[in-house]
Amino acid sequence: MSTKTARRRPRPAPRRRPSRAPSRRTVLRRRLVAVLVLVVVTAAVCAVWFTPALGVREVQVRGVAELTTAEVVEAAAIRPGAPLARLDGGEVAERVRALPRVADVRVERVLPGLVRLTVDERDPVGVVNGSDGAHLVDATGRDYATVAQPPAGLPELKAAGDALAAVVAVVTQLPEALRSEVLVVSADSPSGVRLTLSAGREVRWGSADDTPRKAAVLDVLLTRKGTVFDVSSPQLPTAS
Repeated sequence: MSTKTARRRPRPAPRRRPSRAPSRRTVLRRRLVAVLVLVVVTAAVCAVWFTPALGVREVQVRGVAELTTAEVVEAAAIRPGAPLARLDGGEVAERVRALPRVADVRVERVLPGLVRLTVDERDPVGVVNGSDGAHLVDATGRDYATVAQPPAGLPELKAAGDALAAVVAVVTQLPEALRSEVLVVSADSPSGVRLTLSAGREVRWGSADDTPRKAAVLDVLLTRKGTVFDVSSPQLPTAS
């Protein structure tokens, strides 16, 4: 027997079967499925955007105190049944903000058909008395409502224009303990703010600058005898 080992011949690579083209029936089936999917998607889009299927069914209002729900809904002017997806929240918010008592509003769309309006009403910081009633003024200096009887605890504001802006800036920065003592805040100019306190005391405040520091100085100064207190220069306060 020969000692030489016989060389093994390499096996031929397996032949690949030629890929079969999809049958005509398969092609038609695939096309049909694609058409059906397109039809369903189109119908869904039309239902959401152009029909009342997902339209507005309810408008919910939150956060109102002085305003009524009916006033806010009327201002929002949202048409019942209007497609929810096409509702322009920015335009709705703009219409609601046109109400003088509204500081801001948030518009939410909740499926299947709810629009929620969360209202932030203005809070008064003072009152400007006029012949037609008490004008409520908020922290921005806006005169936003006139009432026959103002809320208790609000100071009377006697100023106009830039002077009124200075008066409001002082009032909004006063600590609560001091603010409760203030009866009147007046000014002829932005640098001439004066406070009238209970027990006939008067405070010459000056401008709205350094209001927190002036309030701290006044807190100490009020422990002294006197009826007129000057903190317009908080480095050199006086009492007389």
